[in-house]
Amino acid sequence: KIREAVREAGLVGLGGAAFPTHVKISPPEGKAIDTAILNGAECEPVLTSDHRVMLEYHKEIVAGLKIIMRAVGADRGFIGIERNKPDAIRLMSETVAGEGAIEVVGLKVKYPQGAEKQLINALTGREVPCGGLPMDVGCLVQNVATSLGIYDAARYGRPLVTRIVTLAGSVVKNPGNYRVRIGTQFGHLIAASGGTTGTYGKIVMGGPMMGIAQASDDVPVIKGTSGIILQTEEEAVDGDASACIRCARCVDHCPMKLVPNEIVRFVEKDKFERAEQYGIFDCMECGVCAYICPSKIGHVQLMKLGKAELWARKRKAEQEA
Repeated sequence: KIREAVREAGLVGLGGAAFPTHVKISPPEGKAIDTAILNGAECEPVLTSDHRVMLEYHKEIVAGLKIIMRAVGADRGFIGIERNKPDAIRLMSETVAGEGAIEVVGLKVKYPQGAEKQLINALTGREVPCGGLPMDVGCLVQNVATSLGIYDAARYGRPLVTRIVTLAGSVVKNPGNYRVRIGTQFGHLIAASGGTTGTYGKIVMGGPMMGIAQASDDVPVIKGTSGIILQTEEEAVDGDASACIRCARCVDHCPMKLVPNEIVRFVEKDKFERAEQYGIFDCMECGVCAYICPSKIGHVQLMKLGKAELWARKRKAEQEA
């Protein structure tokens, strides 16, 4: 009944991935889940929507975690929050006081602490294998805002029609977190918040590291829209990419221990099978490689391109089989 209520509510992961929640809380046979984790790390700069949700709805979030644990049969739960949010840690800790099966853990402030595999390792010491999923090590991870949505769906039958969105940027007159109806145009939200103090050159949906630039403000807020960032013309200048100088900074900083410069080189040369052998599907598109690259190579865009091409080839092979 919990899964049915979540499915009927149209709930997806609100951290940005937007994976259907009813699928996530329906592990296949043979995949026992003993640990449910709520992701309150919100490690990406600028974004504060999850922080705000934890301050406003801490009781409902904990109730949602209990529902998740009931749905998947988990006997313990964690709520991971970076230590730069002491007020959220305090409120959550007070809310779970006396709940022996649930623990609030303050996490080191670093990026990408909130990634599923990194979060699982930090809280449980378990390591998700390459190409694996959290359920392979008995864990399930949900965003804190998703937990709130699960509570609303299971308790009230309330569908997902709104979400909290961070509106930020140096030209935003009233930056902050806004409850926005799904489908609201970016331009309408910007105007309703008080408008801007000047012109902006780029609109980013999501955070500054993992977000995707939009062609205009005439696009809608979707379920995965965690933030809207407006950048000026000067801030939006990325610079032209140049040849890789083989400095290996991307390798040194990759949280998944990949070799990003080699993977993107294979994608550029249409050697997609080689890119897969080098672990392109283990890339979580965190953007660290692109941020640290002195040649300003668009690693994330090339990773997305490579994955899309490989998935297309796999689907074509299945249809022809």
